[in-house]
Amino acid sequence: MGKRRDSDPDSEYGEPAPYDPTFNGPINKRGCTDIICCILFMAVILGYMAVGILAWLYGDPRHVLYARNSTGWYCGTGPNKDKPNLFYFDILKCATSINIMATALNGLQCPTTQVCVESCPSTFWAVGLKAFSEEDKAKVFNQSLCVPSINLENTKFTVKQIIDNELCPFFHIPTTPVLGRCLPDVTALEGIPSEFSNVPGLPTSINDTANLIKNGTGTESLVKDILNGFNARDVGVRIFEDFASSWPWILLGLLIAMVVSLLFLLLLRFTAPVLVWVLILGVLGVGAYGIWHCYWEYDNHKQMSASINDIGFTTNFSVYLQVQETWLAFLIIISVVEAILILTLIFLRTRILIAIALIQESSKAVSHIMSALLYPVVTFVLLLICVAYWGATALYLATSGGPIHRVVALNSTTGDCMSINGTVDCDPQNFSSSDYPGCPSARCIFIKYDDESLLQKNLFNLQIYNAVAFLWCVNFVIALGQCTLAGAFASYYWAFNKPDDIPMFPVSGGFIRSLRYHVGSLAFGSLILTLVQIVRILLEYIDHKTREAQNPVARFILCCMKCCLWCLEKFIKFLNRNAYIMIAIYGKNFCVSAKNAFSLLMRNVVRVVVLDKVTDLLLFFGKLLVVGGVGVLSFFFFSGRIPLPGSTFRSETLNYYWMPIITVVFGSYLIALGFFSVYSMCVDTLFLCFLEDLERNDGSLQKPYFMSKNLMKILSKSNKAPKRDKR
Repeated sequence: MGKRRDSDPDSEYGEPAPYDPTFNGPINKRGCTDIICCILFMAVILGYMAVGILAWLYGDPRHVLYARNSTGWYCGTGPNKDKPNLFYFDILKCATSINIMATALNGLQCPTTQVCVESCPSTFWAVGLKAFSEEDKAKVFNQSLCVPSINLENTKFTVKQIIDNELCPFFHIPTTPVLGRCLPDVTALEGIPSEFSNVPGLPTSINDTANLIKNGTGTESLVKDILNGFNARDVGVRIFEDFASSWPWILLGLLIAMVVSLLFLLLLRFTAPVLVWVLILGVLGVGAYGIWHCYWEYDNHKQMSASINDIGFTTNFSVYLQVQETWLAFLIIISVVEAILILTLIFLRTRILIAIALIQESSKAVSHIMSALLYPVVTFVLLLICVAYWGATALYLATSGGPIHRVVALNSTTGDCMSINGTVDCDPQNFSSSDYPGCPSARCIFIKYDDESLLQKNLFNLQIYNAVAFLWCVNFVIALGQCTLAGAFASYYWAFNKPDDIPMFPVSGGFIRSLRYHVGSLAFGSLILTLVQIVRILLEYIDHKTREAQNPVARFILCCMKCCLWCLEKFIKFLNRNAYIMIAIYGKNFCVSAKNAFSLLMRNVVRVVVLDKVTDLLLFFGKLLVVGGVGVLSFFFFSGRIPLPGSTFRSETLNYYWMPIITVVFGSYLIALGFFSVYSMCVDTLFLCFLEDLERNDGSLQKPYFMSKNLMKILSKSNKAPKRDKR
């Protein structure tokens, strides 16, 4: 074996990789891996497509998109295309329903008749005393607000019968269209006409009830609450106006975030040592200040006669800060931590230098493979497709099942009506109340959606399948991206003469290899992670459902279980990530790759910890720089503190200047996350390659190192074979 390496060949974590004279990067001669899991994944995808087709065939998202009248017809589409709004005959009955939110938004069976109208009534109106003797019903009622089955021109019903059978409304108040529903306009409920009071046939005094709505008192305060919530529509319009006027500047802010992220990653090649040591010395400086401050407080409290024994136990923790012993304890603790940090820095200085060199090497790799920075766009598009497909499938499944209509007689208890009430199926398009002469109030009413079919009986299982397949697909897309980038950056490291030996299209090559040979391995790793996530979701569900019945012991056990599962998920993500790197390089199956990656990392566990923490520190600093810098810049611009001469944009024209700021900050975070995820994958890949390089080679003519000259210098190693690195 020659000179002893940094990693122990006799380690319990396996033997170092043997030397292979033909190895010079990701191998091309490879076969398909984990075929069984590949077949299973393909079967799940085909089943997922079948579920989507079933949902598309039997689902109807109009249940959610459009309001429905009493007969189950949709407003704003089909025969009611020109009638987009739903009008409630007596909205006050909805106000006294058990669940006003469900009634106004989802439920069409508010206990009053509902019809589709072209426009919502905007005035006060009620049936007057003279109307009961009026022969021309068309002069009393508005045909557009009555049920479609009645024709006021030739109806034989009297005004009282029309009101009793709820064929036309007997009053209405000012309403406004909100999400396709005519809801009371609180701002217009003033100056109610005096003739609204004490009108025969009305269940209550409309004047008093409307004042209840207006003042938000009593049960009807629920109406005011929901109307205040619906006022968000106006807020949404203003926000849309802000986006319409500021979108070029929002895009400019996101472009600045992209440029800053790219420059930060590329400049790490030159600034990484400075940044790392500044951050490390900053941490040590904070510790030194803490020691000095604790000693200063300790010295100031020497004259106080009180001691910790005099105070005893108290929940007022500020009292302890007045005691000398407290500051002495703080002084000892911080001094011990500071000493540990200094000793760690002294003993790990070489490994910190290796971490810095690998970070610099990663910047070089990114500069040579710039196309890798565009790959997060591919991942984002694939994830967007997964989310859209899952959402559409869930929506179509939830709205599947045909509507059931039955003949219902309102306000009638005669024998003929009771015999047909809710027992006779009907078709609302061909229904006529004249078919039931003994029951003039008969109407074809929507009852429910069919829940007895085979699809409906298995609806819950299909939704579970939809969720599980979605999680598996999302994890697979992320795994595919990691394996693709690992193959690209591994081809960079194992190029002996850089950049001449780097393949022409490393990212495309890694993507093709991953899809052609390793779908099964990526699906295997994704499935393991998906199963853990499902268990976590089930545990959260159980915790949510049983929270009121839990005692302290049960809460403690559930908390421990959730903590353990969280740690397990993090470990599996870490293991999968490194397994995908080994798959991209050597083309072996998932289990072998995971075992080799874990053994390699455990043989170099100290280097792993140091590199991980140094990289996390730098990337956190980078994200803070990008998001914070661009966020502050956007705040000063959109708040008008940085006016641009000659620009037509003025911050005074914005309704909410904080909306474009939030958009820029959130977009900057996503951009920084995309760039830095590529960089983080590059660091991890080069690190594994570096460890393999140390174990495989010794710098001789037969086994030269592939690492950079800077890394060899830090490790006091050299190559006898010359390298031609064109940096």
